[in-house]
Amino acid sequence: MVTKEHICNDFNDCPITATMEVIGGKWKPVILYNLLSGTRRFGEIAVRIPTISRKVLTEQLKEMERDGLVIREQYEEIPPRVEYSLTDKSRSLTSVFKEIADWGNENLLATRPPDPGDKQ
Repeated sequence: MVTKEHICNDFNDCPITATMEVIGGKWKPVILYNLLSGTRRFGEIAVRIPTISRKVLTEQLKEMERDGLVIREQYEEIPPRVEYSLTDKSRSLTSVFKEIADWGNENLLATRPPDPGDKQ
């Protein structure tokens, strides 16, 4: 049974489309997921996501700051220090990301054959 909440007749007025425009893409969910555990410096985020380039990480963080998902705090120190944290708006996604992570663990990672290069 399809309820009214599940009908997206107008692509531009669909809640899933609106949400994915803000948190979608290859890197934003991963960045947000990494910030769930607390405030991080730019370098800490980069280390936790080694396959993202620093240029792309910078761009994604700027977009998320613009969209009200990330707070960027710059400290006037030498050397300069910049920290990123989640806003209340993005923190409200915690349960969503937990469900996605659980689903990925159960349905993708648990069924993946062992990597022969992994040491047991």
